[in-house]
Amino acid sequence: MSASADGRTTAPTGLDVAIILAAGEGTRMKSDTPKVLHTLAGKTFLQRVMGSVAQLGPATIGVVVHYQADRVAAAALDYDADAVIVRQDDKPGTGRAVQCAVSQLREEGRFEGTVLIAASDMPLLDAATLRRLAACHADQGNVATVLTTRLADPFGYGRVIRDEDGQVLRIVEQKDANAAEQAVTEVNTSVYLFDSRVLERAIADLGSDNAQGEFYLTDALEKARELGKVGACVAEDSLSVEGVNDRVQLAHLAKAHNLRVCEAWMREGVTILDPDTTWIEDDVTLARDVEVLPGSFLQGHTSVASGAVVGPYTTLIDAIVDEGAHVERSRVQSSHIGPRATIGPWTYLRPGNELAAETKAGAFVEMKKAHIDEGTKVPHLSYIGDTHIGEHTNIGGGTITANYDGVHKNRTEIGSGVHVGAGNLFVAPVTVGDGVTTGAGSVVRHAVPDDSMVFSENTQHVVEGWKPKWERDAD
Repeated sequence: MSASADGRTTAPTGLDVAIILAAGEGTRMKSDTPKVLHTLAGKTFLQRVMGSVAQLGPATIGVVVHYQADRVAAAALDYDADAVIVRQDDKPGTGRAVQCAVSQLREEGRFEGTVLIAASDMPLLDAATLRRLAACHADQGNVATVLTTRLADPFGYGRVIRDEDGQVLRIVEQKDANAAEQAVTEVNTSVYLFDSRVLERAIADLGSDNAQGEFYLTDALEKARELGKVGACVAEDSLSVEGVNDRVQLAHLAKAHNLRVCEAWMREGVTILDPDTTWIEDDVTLARDVEVLPGSFLQGHTSVASGAVVGPYTTLIDAIVDEGAHVERSRVQSSHIGPRATIGPWTYLRPGNELAAETKAGAFVEMKKAHIDEGTKVPHLSYIGDTHIGEHTNIGGGTITANYDGVHKNRTEIGSGVHVGAGNLFVAPVTVGDGVTTGAGSVVRHAVPDDSMVFSENTQHVVEGWKPKWERDAD
């Protein structure tokens, strides 16, 4: 590995520049969101492609934008602050996008060496496939190499037409192909490697004389043939280069990818009873002997330790679940669940919770920024927010920590060994000491010392016969 002048690490593949095409609207998605900002397994298409390309270490990554340009550019810079944003003009087509990128990168002194061009609507494009393309390009001594794949049904894709020696003659788009060309099953993936000097000359005179009236980058390959050898590299995994044009394709690709993810975890010793209803994103980590039950969604940077059981019907988002814990029919976000803790059913843990070993957040419990120490139970029907509860305390059903005064969120402190009666209301800020017992229906507004009993005396009033006779008769 070596470093470029701007500090970016260059790759042993010899890749110097990457141009990522993200200018299209994606009309078939029928969405107000640009196609490249739709998501698969928790990451946008653009984020996934940029991440794979970055693993090859190009000195420069240029992202071409046009439709909702500011929105796409902001996303690209969020994924890579060093990315160069190229704005395509109103002339349509991939060829025009590359012309705009080459012009800007050349002017900025960033265009030299081997250039990768990749569309950003292939969310499963991976670094291994790109490395194989780079190896083919170098081994074959090509001035241009196109990444291809073979499909049983190639409808809609540009066909790769080779000569007798296997070199690429041209790529013909579906609408421009004749019957013989449409019968070809090898298709273009819209991923290319070019020598920078060849690319610059090959795109110089692109035209738009085709069914779409667009400037096709594929036409540059015919010009490149005049300057050297043009080859092709067949992707071994067609899923890695499958494009997404509409939501049907997205659902198909997401399902296929998720099944692979589930199968990979099962081979690592994770039990997944029903992969068809279990969704696991790429950054999730699972230990051996984790059990994931049907209807569960594991998202973000969730981590689950050995012996834990997740589900059924549970969503974990950026959650940490320690060994032996059980999370059932619950939603847990940005929270840490300790060893052998029990969560659920129908529990909602909002961000910021820390539950220690052998704790419980039971049925219809909601927590937010709650720190619950070892052995403490919140069994049911309670809201615990901005609260610290000590060890081995039991919280009665229907308890609420009233943490918001209309302006500020305030904290509640409840000690260890406390027995909280049913239907209690703690009006924060308030502190309850160790060993306290509270009576059912208590409203606690002031500090309670250790080993005390606290209760609220509420006078009960009964008014007999208050309802008119005709209403009693109606009942």
